[in-house]
Amino acid sequence: MLVHICCSVDSHFFLQKLQKNYPGEKLVGFFYDPNIHPFSEHELRLLDVKRSCAKLGIPLHVGAYNYEGWIEAVRGLEGEPEKGKRCQVCFDNRLEMSAQKALELGEKVITTTLLTSPKKSLDQLEKALRSIADQYHLDIVAPDFRKNGGTQEQFVLAKEAMLYHQDYCGCIFALSVQREQQKRWADELSSPVRPQILPSSIEDRIDLYEKVMELETKETPFKLVREKFLNYRLLRAWIKNSQKEVIPSYILFYSVCKKEHVKAKIETIIQDIGFLNKEEARFISLKMFNTFANTHYRNVQEMLQNPPTIAVEMAFRNSIIMSPFTSLTPLIVLDEVKIESYELFIQSFTYPDIRENLVLIS
Repeated sequence: MLVHICCSVDSHFFLQKLQKNYPGEKLVGFFYDPNIHPFSEHELRLLDVKRSCAKLGIPLHVGAYNYEGWIEAVRGLEGEPEKGKRCQVCFDNRLEMSAQKALELGEKVITTTLLTSPKKSLDQLEKALRSIADQYHLDIVAPDFRKNGGTQEQFVLAKEAMLYHQDYCGCIFALSVQREQQKRWADELSSPVRPQILPSSIEDRIDLYEKVMELETKETPFKLVREKFLNYRLLRAWIKNSQKEVIPSYILFYSVCKKEHVKAKIETIIQDIGFLNKEEARFISLKMFNTFANTHYRNVQEMLQNPPTIAVEMAFRNSIIMSPFTSLTPLIVLDEVKIESYELFIQSFTYPDIRENLVLIS
């Protein structure tokens, strides 16, 4: 039996139920989800599906990420609601590829873990499965594992296995609507200004779950614990000197201005820190940053191209500000700090967020 897999939370439960209900079947997983956006989220979900399948002893095949083909398939249906016509086309797109994979592998039966998703229509999925299977002369199984407390059992198993629990279906259209309804920042639809892994980003979660897999391989006890924190995103920024020239500048994490665009002047310089007369902003010389952060940047341009980690930035901020509170004071690194006038443009966003942390159990 070939099982189309959408995510680890659904598949971990679904595959175990199939193993119990169909003990004579050899199960083969197939991850094919070109609807998932962005690509990094696709890779994160795939990473955790591999982890789940390894735990259950299920061989896994991976389909190509044909996002352009999927976008073309749903063209004109962008505004459809969840469980509408776009979802139907999406199911057909993924299940047809699953049917082709089943024939390639010599499997006679297909099904999909989408059947366990509370956000999907069971009837819609069963009809799609049957239609595709008939075209390719395959059989289907479409069990309702949601009933009799199945959905609750599914989430309990996922929590016990510490699986990645995404909070949106996968496609860009559903994500946009969901974040708008939640009045939440759609971090999944943005990229960092600099090549850097940001807190609670998809890349941050990939890094986390790669460490999880490493610890599981070594059989090292651990726990994933959730943390509420104030997150930050720099959207756009530039600094001009008194000659109206844009100069290389590096805006440190948690630098927030009440007014996005201000004209200010450095009133005094103390130990290579220039104190501006507005927004409580401070200009830091690259020499000082290198000394405190133990880095070796030759110029700010190099720093922009190969930025320090957020941990390094925060350690530097804490060493300069030395406050028991989260400081939002703008800290800007320049090649050289001078007594003169500057223009600052810093567009940023701070928002409550949740992230998972790894805790080793001794």
